[in-house]
Amino acid sequence: MCEHEFERGVKSRLLAVAPEFMIQESLLTNHRVVTTLAALIAMAGAPSIWADDAPPPPQGVWIGKGQFGFLDSQGNSVSQSVNGIVDLSRYDGDWKNQGTLNGLYGKSSGIVSAERWEVHEQTNYALSSDLFVFGGLRYEHDLFDGFQYQASVTTGVGYTFINTDKANLTAQAGPGYRKLRPEAITKNGAGEVISRVPLEATGEAIGTAGVDFSYKFNSTTTLTNKFLAESGSSNTMLQNALALSVKMSTKLALTIGYGVTNNSNPPAPLKKLDSVETVNLQFSF
Repeated sequence: MCEHEFERGVKSRLLAVAPEFMIQESLLTNHRVVTTLAALIAMAGAPSIWADDAPPPPQGVWIGKGQFGFLDSQGNSVSQSVNGIVDLSRYDGDWKNQGTLNGLYGKSSGIVSAERWEVHEQTNYALSSDLFVFGGLRYEHDLFDGFQYQASVTTGVGYTFINTDKANLTAQAGPGYRKLRPEAITKNGAGEVISRVPLEATGEAIGTAGVDFSYKFNSTTTLTNKFLAESGSSNTMLQNALALSVKMSTKLALTIGYGVTNNSNPPAPLKKLDSVETVNLQFSF
């Protein structure tokens, strides 16, 4: 089998795998995620609508961006929240290393209402200009989603469907292993957590899929969407992060974001779906 036939086979398989994750029952709780991803995959079939090929990234240096947002409300309601995201990337020939650190903390009337931390690292090795293999590590700690932690190691294959100076669309899929520990949470009438009971930790094989999309409307405005799925016998975790950023200078931008996380099997009576809306200051380096 020649290299181009192999790439076409991988590309077809990625397009086939992604919908398998999307039709999981938990996706039905957020049809906007399905609609967005379906549109992005469909656009991959018409690359001629995009602009010229993207310039090559800088080699041998770390590049990235960070976001930070803070809210303090006083008066009839008292609440504070802070969130931050740091994305890093480094290209060394056929190798690409990328990492993300994501944090959220919130209080309402003196009661902690949100606390979440996530670290995600992935290494890619390019087999061609569009095809790559990857290995990834992810750890999530959320005090309010019903899981004390979720940790996973994954590997697989990915394909870049669009890579121009205006748009990028990449999809990946593969197997992995995840360990998670559910946690039973009890709250009082004011919403304050009064007890936490860690349940038995379990490890299991999982399937993972991801779709990353970005589009530059002009020199100042960019839309991004990142989707991640990890599916195993005990829980299917789905994440989608949509953001629109507008540059104020070469280094600073204002970013509006909407993110959802859906766990298919949290301990009762916790909800499956969590969402967060953010307005952040973004800086590039």
